[in-house]
Amino acid sequence: MDNSGQNNNERIFITGGEKLYGKVNISGAKNAALPLMALSLIINEDFKLSNVPDLADTRLMLKLLNDLGIKSIWKNGHVNFNGIAQIDEASYELVRQMRASILILGPLLASQGSAKVPLPGGCAIGSRPIDLHVMVMEALGANIKFDSGFIIGSVPSEGLRGGKINFPKISVGATESAIMTAVLAKGQTIISNAAQEPEIVDIVTCLNKAGANIVGEGSNTIIINGVEELKKLQHEVLADRIEAGSFAIAASITMGDIEIKNIIPKYLESFLKALENTGSKVEIYKNSINICAYKRPLPYNIFTEEHPGFPTDLQAQYMTLMSIADGECEIRENIFENRFMHVPELIRMGARISVKNQTATVTGVNNLKASKVMASDLRASMCLILGGLAALGTSEVDGIYHLDRGYENLEGKLSDLGANIRRSR
Repeated sequence: MDNSGQNNNERIFITGGEKLYGKVNISGAKNAALPLMALSLIINEDFKLSNVPDLADTRLMLKLLNDLGIKSIWKNGHVNFNGIAQIDEASYELVRQMRASILILGPLLASQGSAKVPLPGGCAIGSRPIDLHVMVMEALGANIKFDSGFIIGSVPSEGLRGGKINFPKISVGATESAIMTAVLAKGQTIISNAAQEPEIVDIVTCLNKAGANIVGEGSNTIIINGVEELKKLQHEVLADRIEAGSFAIAASITMGDIEIKNIIPKYLESFLKALENTGSKVEIYKNSINICAYKRPLPYNIFTEEHPGFPTDLQAQYMTLMSIADGECEIRENIFENRFMHVPELIRMGARISVKNQTATVTGVNNLKASKVMASDLRASMCLILGGLAALGTSEVDGIYHLDRGYENLEGKLSDLGANIRRSR
């Protein structure tokens, strides 16, 4: 699977108008799996992950770890890791394809005492600066410099030491870096203004199973007391709340009825409240939700914010739903400055959307129209597929290599629910 999209000519064709019905099992979360996989750099013996989604990004992360010397076996969502990194320099060709590659920097420093990691690439949805990751490493005693597009880090002879990390702004990736780097550092590390995302809770749960001493996950202050080593363990990757939310919108936008299984509903609380306010019927159970809709959605304003607020990763999909709402609403994006790149493509499908600064005003239309559209990033690709499900006629979505980075077997799951969807060159 080619993650760069240079040679990927596949497209998805969707004939809209089908109401979706049935049950769907949600895969493991990409945003949890990637940092969990990076832990193989510091858990050196018999580390087993299950419920790992088979995605372009997880395959890429595995290649990156294998390239560093970590041995692995992947079968049916189970990945067994063994061994230690043999080199401290990450492949430019792999790192440039995915921003989450920065997550190997801290564990590589902790395990090898040195690291040379190219500046990462990935979705073009904002600057996503790495300065906070660098701040973490320096707060824990590492020396960091930049040279010819590489981040080069070294650890003093006495090793990494605990420290105080006070983030000037909330960052999920930097919080993950801090946890993974500090877990083997000497002494105590206190992280203030930490991200509270469920994926961070999942990393801490995994590390504590391995013998780490971490408290405060899910709050804005996390305390890590360094340990000397981590022991072998098995861990199941958290279910993907963004995939679950995407299928919830698929039920609403097609006026269907879908049971979404294998999730933790409390992690979608803000999103489900918004969806309920659009008129969808939301039923919440222990490990599943049921979403059904019988008429056009009502307009409902949202703004994205860090967890537990409305997730930025569901903003594009929600905008597609609002594009057929019975009235006007506003959507404010507070996390990424470039996360409205899907708007021109939705307008191609007949949506009425205007953008000023970080706020989109969406005036609902009766129907979207089938069009040829191009996905600009991962979540934009899903928003356009949702548009295709609701549109009159057959839509063609290009740039779907983005989709393969974050949704496992999407066409299969949608087909099982009754969608008319196929992938072709």
